[in-house]
Amino acid sequence: MTADIINLNRFRKEKARAEKAAVAEENRVRFGRTRAQKALDRISAEKARHHVDSHRRDDEEDPTPA
Repeated sequence: MTADIINLNRFRKEKARAEKAAVAEENRVRFGRTRAQKALDRISAEKARHHVDSHRRDDEEDPTPA
């Protein structure tokens, strides 16, 4: 009977790499967004900001105390 020799340091490091890769894959699925999605969010935020700014009244005084 012969046993296979295992380098425990290598085994430990490979296991850590595999776990880290699994976590990274989960994060890519959970938080990853395409460039198009980011651009769409940016454009819609800018459109909403422009909409609010265009409906602002000019005759109101500055609400912050002087």
